[in-house]
Amino acid sequence: MSPLPDGEFTAAELGSAQRRDWLRLIRTDSVGPATFRRLINRFGSAAAAIDALPRIARQGGAAAAPDIPELEDAEREIDALDELGGRFVAVGEPDYPPMLRHIHGPPPLLAILGAGDILRRDAVAIVGARNASAPGRTLTGKLAGELGRAGYVVVSGLARGIDAAAHAAALETGTIAVLAGGLDRIYPDQNLPLAEDILANAGALVSEMPLGHIPRARDFPRRNRLISGIARGVVIIEAAKRSGSLITARFALEQNREVFAVPGSPLDPRAEGVNSLIREGATLTREAADVIEQLSSARPQSLFEEPEADAPAFADFADDTEATQDDRARLANLLSVTPVAVDELIAQSGLGPAQVQTILLELEIAGRIERSAGQLVALRG
Repeated sequence: MSPLPDGEFTAAELGSAQRRDWLRLIRTDSVGPATFRRLINRFGSAAAAIDALPRIARQGGAAAAPDIPELEDAEREIDALDELGGRFVAVGEPDYPPMLRHIHGPPPLLAILGAGDILRRDAVAIVGARNASAPGRTLTGKLAGELGRAGYVVVSGLARGIDAAAHAAALETGTIAVLAGGLDRIYPDQNLPLAEDILANAGALVSEMPLGHIPRARDFPRRNRLISGIARGVVIIEAAKRSGSLITARFALEQNREVFAVPGSPLDPRAEGVNSLIREGATLTREAADVIEQLSSARPQSLFEEPEADAPAFADFADDTEATQDDRARLANLLSVTPVAVDELIAQSGLGPAQVQTILLELEIAGRIERSAGQLVALRG
């Protein structure tokens, strides 16, 4: 797969050696999905990026080289997933969810169990409270069933409550569960039978995490961005003021997805979050027809041709302009724990875009900075 100016990849199958290299790179310390893409665009291949990582980390000020998985480690993970009945799908390959390709930092590799064709269909996400009320579960089942019969796949996170009700109601029409842990670590345990039912009914389980990974609290927001990223819209049912479902709604807005909210009683704390979403402009939703009508008039994001506004553009930069130690010191002095735009760093440092991006990549691999949407960077606290 060759890098394009907007950081996406051509729709071609990875070779087995490339797939191993991609897995080694994305499993490397300090390399997340967005950094992965920057490395591919900078060096042309995962193999070349892996070779360059020790030097990059050293130039960024790291005390030690990143922990890069060995070739045998990648082969073991690929073989273990195969034994489980799953496979890795790379961004740009036919079974990769088309909507997901357009989010900020799409996973380079998705681990998938189940039917691949379901990932190519239009989807709607339904998420909400784990301690859902009986009426909330009933309404969830009604919405999920109607959306399924209208041709939409239902996406959710296999959590208790609303998520489980959405999956159960969409078994016959198609549902996708996005996991926060490895595909062999179904969480919560009580939903293992539901996960098996999803697979038995030609649905799919997906995750970007390694096999054996037990989900931690910080993994659930990462999962939530995939739930909204796969879907054309997100329906929120029963979400408290600090609910994780509101994080999914925020990701949906950042990804230019439609956000739908089912109103609830002002006396029910589980309705506080969804009612706030409606006040902030989410589509008030009473039935599936409200979702279907809104989506039918919205242009599918998967058809967009323009690149992401904050997509890295190493492919546009000349590689023959090396950064000096003085350049690195000058840029480092401009950074703080307060996020600053990359364009501002270019303007204030007097360095060229290629030099600034190269230095930022070195600092990123060294674990000294973190990036956020909108081309913002900051020193790690």
